[in-house]
Amino acid sequence: MQDILALLEKQLKDASENFYGYPCNLKFDYSEILPFLNYSINNIGEPFSESNHRIHTRKFEAEVIQTYAGWVKAPANDIWGYVTNGGTEGNMYGLYLAREIYPNGIVYYSEATHYSVQKIIRFLNVRSIMIRANTKGEIDLRDFEETVKIHRDCPAIIFANFGTTMTGAIDDVYALNKILENYKIDKHYIHADGALSGMILPFIDNNKGFEFTSGIDSLSVSGHKFIGSPIPCGIVLAKKKHVDMISRDIEYIGASDNTIMGSRNGFTPLLLWYAFQKMGFNGFKEQVRDCLNLADYTIDKFSEYGIEAWRNPYSVTVVFPRPSEEIIKFFQLAPEKNIAHLITMPHLNKNKIDFIIEKIAEDFKKSIQRVAL
Repeated sequence: MQDILALLEKQLKDASENFYGYPCNLKFDYSEILPFLNYSINNIGEPFSESNHRIHTRKFEAEVIQTYAGWVKAPANDIWGYVTNGGTEGNMYGLYLAREIYPNGIVYYSEATHYSVQKIIRFLNVRSIMIRANTKGEIDLRDFEETVKIHRDCPAIIFANFGTTMTGAIDDVYALNKILENYKIDKHYIHADGALSGMILPFIDNNKGFEFTSGIDSLSVSGHKFIGSPIPCGIVLAKKKHVDMISRDIEYIGASDNTIMGSRNGFTPLLLWYAFQKMGFNGFKEQVRDCLNLADYTIDKFSEYGIEAWRNPYSVTVVFPRPSEEIIKFFQLAPEKNIAHLITMPHLNKNKIDFIIEKIAEDFKKSIQRVAL
């Protein structure tokens, strides 16, 4: 058994050395809270009240929610949230609330939206329409307007992206709201998926309206992405008036039930609490600045080799032409059609960027030579 585990650790360590294409921050150290893995911590029920189950970290979870809510300017007297298993659960929660409020609503989402949203739509059995995305990955406002105009008699449930999966594009929520206003669609709900950028945009000045003040009703962010965590997790925030519609008291646990899961991970809230305490707002702001600077360095480095690369504003996702499958697999890059991307997460540095770009440039050169032959 020890040999098997030693081999697994080596495999994981080796794989972590060349991890470029997926939005997970590998630079973290939670050794101080490892002793809490010796307890069966279960945050069953909602975070803001006690229950009959006393082996929990709900006070830490509540502090995580309140801290993050402050960073995204959520309404202090009308906000609720909990720590999820990841971005997909957070997105499901937002659309679940929207469906309960507007059972006959239509979900509008762009073709650049994360693949899990179509799965969520099937789970929830809601009507939906996919909207085109522009070349940068933003939702096509003209296509949205033309589509919503046809269905303006139905409530509109909008799934907005605050950083798309492949290009880090941000949907213009102000413009979407203006279109709804122009067509007098008063019954609407906007959920924002901020899986990666939800921990980047709050620390950027003039961040294109990434906040609850832009008119969103709920927001999901991943914890294992920019924050970094050994266990997938996330945060979902929603206006309390919406959550109250689905909440019910459960005598068995002595608490309110208004989450998707019953038993909930009590260790991940402790991870996020520890990261928030250790980094603080200014620490994350500095880390975001460094990662954005590294993204610009990456684009410049690609340019030195004659390779066109680009990124969206406020994004650490650098897009470039798709390399060979060998390069994709070795560096664990994320491809889509004729493009791929790397993400300048905190565990990367200039030396690592130099290394991968040199290999990509060699790969492209070989590809050109093969075509010439």
